[in-house]
Amino acid sequence: MMPATERRIGVFCSSRVCLPGDTEVIACLGREIACRKVQLVYGGGRAGMMGALATAVMDAGGEVIGVIPRVLRDREYAFEGVTSLIVVESMAERHAVMTSLSEGFIALPGGYGTWEELFEVVTAVQLGFHTKRIGVLNRDGYYNALRELVRQAADKGYIYPGHHDIIRFEADPTKLVAYVLGDQPDTNAEHCEENRP
Repeated sequence: MMPATERRIGVFCSSRVCLPGDTEVIACLGREIACRKVQLVYGGGRAGMMGALATAVMDAGGEVIGVIPRVLRDREYAFEGVTSLIVVESMAERHAVMTSLSEGFIALPGGYGTWEELFEVVTAVQLGFHTKRIGVLNRDGYYNALRELVRQAADKGYIYPGHHDIIRFEADPTKLVAYVLGDQPDTNAEHCEENRP
């Protein structure tokens, strides 16, 4: 059964690895999502960044919705302990469910799977299917090359001028969450205080 909270943020992240340097920023992101009373919507795994982020949100008192294809349930070690685990039949269905549930999206550092999810929602904004905000957590300049590629594509005309800023690049998890949620004020400023610089 789906939890009653309606505000949700989708996060795309790796099931493969969670590097030592990622731990602090993921904990910060998890606290920020939880303290704003926003549910995390993510890929449903308990390995790598997926599991670390889901755990961080729940440890901070937040709610987590995992969406995982049946074929990947064992391979990505589905996180059965999240608030709600939705098992779907395909990657396309996973993307559709995550998109429909989320009011905005964040991509963490990752590989092909993370990029695929990111570019699917970016393309949907470009085509006018929705206007949800999208950001990437650019920790240690991980996405600098992508930012430069977008700039170059816009300069050469491959991206329409009005679409060059669909993706927001941000190193600070608290600022990124605020942007994706439309700069909504914190609902529990005291709880969020530990995330402040």
